[in-house]
Amino acid sequence: MSDVGKTLGGRYQLGDVVGHGGMAEVHAGTDIRLGRQVAIKVLRPDLARDPAFLQRFRREAQSAAGLNHPNIVAVYDTGEDRLESGVGEVTVPWIVMERVEGVTLRQILSSGRKITPERALDIIDGVLAALDYSHRHGIVHRDIKPANIMITNNGQVKVMDFGIARALADSSATMTHTNAVMGTAQYLSPEQARGEVVDARSDIYSTGCLLYELLTGQAPFVGDSPMAIAFQHVSAEPVAPSSVNPSVPMRFDTLVLKSLAKSPENRYTTAADMRADVNRLLAGEAATAQLAAAKLDETQRIQPITTKDSTMARSNKPKKAALISAAIAVTAVVIGALVLVSRLISPGEVAQVNVPDLAGLTLDRAAVVLSNAGLTIGETTYQNSDDRPANTIISQNPIPDALVDKGTAVSVIVSKGKDQVPVPTLVNLASQDEARLALEAVGLFLGEVTIEDNEAPVGTVLRSDPPAGTYVVAESRVSIVVSSGKITVPNVIGLTEADARDELFNLGFLVNVVYSEIDTVAPGLVMDQSPKADKLLAVGRTITLTVSQLPVDPSETIADPNATP
Repeated sequence: MSDVGKTLGGRYQLGDVVGHGGMAEVHAGTDIRLGRQVAIKVLRPDLARDPAFLQRFRREAQSAAGLNHPNIVAVYDTGEDRLESGVGEVTVPWIVMERVEGVTLRQILSSGRKITPERALDIIDGVLAALDYSHRHGIVHRDIKPANIMITNNGQVKVMDFGIARALADSSATMTHTNAVMGTAQYLSPEQARGEVVDARSDIYSTGCLLYELLTGQAPFVGDSPMAIAFQHVSAEPVAPSSVNPSVPMRFDTLVLKSLAKSPENRYTTAADMRADVNRLLAGEAATAQLAAAKLDETQRIQPITTKDSTMARSNKPKKAALISAAIAVTAVVIGALVLVSRLISPGEVAQVNVPDLAGLTLDRAAVVLSNAGLTIGETTYQNSDDRPANTIISQNPIPDALVDKGTAVSVIVSKGKDQVPVPTLVNLASQDEARLALEAVGLFLGEVTIEDNEAPVGTVLRSDPPAGTYVVAESRVSIVVSSGKITVPNVIGLTEADARDELFNLGFLVNVVYSEIDTVAPGLVMDQSPKADKLLAVGRTITLTVSQLPVDPSETIADPNATP
C-alpha cells in the first residue's frame, strides 16, 4: 500500500506494515490525539470492492469492539477512508487496535523452543479466560490457533483476530455461509468440518487442539491435505498426549481428551468449566473430567441382547435393522461432509510440491520463488534480528523441503534488522554526564563530545548527532555538542563605573578598574575596556575598565608641615 504516512479519520497516522492476514494488512500506527502507539488493521483495497469481504470486515469490527478484557487485543476505533488501490482510490474500512509487543505462539512453536506442560496450561488459562468473556458476550471466535495467540514481552496471553467471529444468535453462521471454511484445518471442530451451526463448544475443541500441540509439539491430527485432516477430526480418536510426549503427566490426558470429544455434548460445557480443570491441574489436583464415564454413557444408549431365545432374537431383528440403518445414515453424513470439505478446502486432486528454502530472501523475491513452485506467501510477521539484514526472511512455516499441497500459503518471519531504539532528548541537559546516563538508559553510548562557544551555561548540551527521535541500532554511539559557557562581552564604555560594574558582575565577570586623569571627559565614566565589546569570554574571567578622573591641581597640593623649607 502506498498510503504509509497518511492520517486516517483525522487522527491515526499509518506506519509501516507489520503483518499480513488473509483479508487485511496490519500497520504500525500512531494515535496523534493521545500520542500512543496503536496497530491499524486495513482491509486490502483489492477486497474492498467485494461486498462480502466488506461486510465481513465490518462485522469483525462490530464484534470485537464490544470486547474489553486483559486477554483480548483491544479495539479502540473503526472507520473508513479513501485509499489508493493501484487502479484508483477506493473506500477502505479500518480498525484501530491495541499495539501488542511480543510474538505469536506460532512463532514460538516454529522456533523449536520447548514449552513445559505447566507453561502450556498457563497459556491455555489465558486463552480460556478470553473465550469465557467473549462467549458470555455472545461471540464465538471460530479460529483459535497458534497464529492468533500473542505472548507479550511480559508473558501475558492476548487472543487476537476475531475476523470470523459472529454473534451466537446468527443462526446462519456455518462453514458454508461464505463458501469458505471458517477455521484452520488442524484446529477445526468436527461440527465445523461438517458445515453445521457451531457454538462456544467449537472454540473449546479448537483450544483442545492448541493445548495438544503445546504439550506434544504436534497437532492432534496430521495429514497430507486439509481434507485428510478434516476427516480425522470427524472420525478419528486422538492419541493421548502423554503417549506422544512422556514428559506430559498422564493426569493431563483427561483434560485434553475431554476437550477433543467428537460430540459437543461430551466436551466441557463452557470455557469456564475447562478453565477450572486447568487450574486444578496447575494446583496439583486431579481434573474433574471423566472421559471413561462419558464413554460408558454412550455405550449404555445401545442395550445389548442377552438371551438366545429364538422369539427374543426375532423380536430384536427390527432393533438390529434400525442400528444398521442408523450406521448407514451416519456414514452417509460423514461421506457427505467430507465431500463438502473436499470441495471447500481442497477441490479436486491437488498436486503436492516441496516447499523451497526462503531464508535470506526478500519478501518480493520469496513471493516469486513460491509462485514458481505453485505456492503463495501466507502470514507475514516482522521481528528484530542481529544476524539477518533488514527485510530478509528469517524463518518459515512449513519448513524447507516439506511436502505440501499446491496452493499452500507459506508463513514467514521477516527481519527488521538489529534492534533499534530512538535517540532520547539530550538538548538542554546540564552536562555530558547527564547525557551519558540518558543514553545508557535506552541502550546507547556517548560518542564524541564537541565544545562550542555559546552563552548557555558551561557544559549544557546544545544538540546531538543523530538528533532526538531518530531510530538507531542498539548500542550505537551518539555524539553531542556542549556549550563552552562563553558570553559575549558587552560594551560598557560611556557608563558610570558603578553601572558598568553592575552589568559585568550580573553576567558573571570579574572587574578590575584603573583610573586615568583627564580633563576632557567627565569624571567617573568608563573610557575604555579590555577585552573589547563583542568578544567571547568565559564566565569568571576579568574585564579591565579604564575610568576617567580629574587631574590633580599642583597648587592645591597641601604642604607637608614636616618638610624642610
